[in-house]
Amino acid sequence: MPALEDIIKAEITQNGPMDVGRFMALCLGHPDYGYYMTRDPFGVQGDFTTAPEISQMFGEMVGAWVVDVWQKLESPSSFTLLECGAGRGTLMADILRTAKAVPQFLEAVQVVLLETSPVLRVKQKEILSAVSPVWIESLDDLKKAQPLIVVGNEFLDALPIRQFQKSEGQFREKLIGLNEKNELSFGLSDIPSQGAFPLDVKEGEITERAPIREAFMRTLCTRLKAYGGAGLFIDYGYNQRHGDTLQAIKDHQFVSPLDHVGEADLTTHVDFLALRRVCTEEDICEYGIVKQTDFLKALGIVPRAEILKQKATPEQKARIAQDLERLIGLDQMGKLFKVMAFSSERISMAGFSL
Repeated sequence: MPALEDIIKAEITQNGPMDVGRFMALCLGHPDYGYYMTRDPFGVQGDFTTAPEISQMFGEMVGAWVVDVWQKLESPSSFTLLECGAGRGTLMADILRTAKAVPQFLEAVQVVLLETSPVLRVKQKEILSAVSPVWIESLDDLKKAQPLIVVGNEFLDALPIRQFQKSEGQFREKLIGLNEKNELSFGLSDIPSQGAFPLDVKEGEITERAPIREAFMRTLCTRLKAYGGAGLFIDYGYNQRHGDTLQAIKDHQFVSPLDHVGEADLTTHVDFLALRRVCTEEDICEYGIVKQTDFLKALGIVPRAEILKQKATPEQKARIAQDLERLIGLDQMGKLFKVMAFSSERISMAGFSL
């Protein structure tokens, strides 16, 4: 039995069933056995592939967005470019390569990476050594009092959430305990949960809350209010309430969240409507939610693909077309992935219609 599963079972035995958020936090972030602490999960040899690893075109479009926002914020002479969950550093490398066309941007930028994985930090250090990035483990570690531009691709989906099921007209929290075989199993709390829940949830349905995700967004908004700036989050999610979205992926296949503890990626779909409400409450401008396909097309990914094809071999042309379709195809990432932008002051936000 894996060591992390033993640790989780011991905690349940001592303290009783744990909520889904605690389970996610241990599976992904346990300092010794957590999923992101022990491996590089990306690519064919890993468990999943993210957009920056599919094609340089994705990072180039995000880079164009970042430079455009910086200019619309009146080109501050010193600012922080923060990436949350930077993976192998591929996205940031593509952003900075795109920004070479604007030397003043590169003179002004300080690259900061919010990253807890020691394995991924090593890879980020290798690919980004020329810009001497600074690593932080929380937003509280941001020290410089200067404007901030933040980007995050497939970051929010890994922040722990909690789940509640409507049972006999009341909401009870979904918990993880041990069955008669001493196996991890889902159950419901004996005590009804307090607080406001959506009125349209039917008997037996699941609804999710993401207090850590919303607190993260609120802290980010506070920072933007104090020093100015903007942000962009790209993730799979929704703009209205959904049900049970907890999923686990191993070797590019879906598996049970209770299997392969610490060896499978755990994620949930992002409730973007809740994050938009946080922006409104914090007096931060938000620009709605757009599909990834619409965002990338608005930034010019289709003509960029044609330019890349001009000097490509037939095999390379086919690969470029394949990668483009994967990024913007409505039956692939184009529709499932959503894009959210926000800023300290209202600007003409590239990729979004006002």
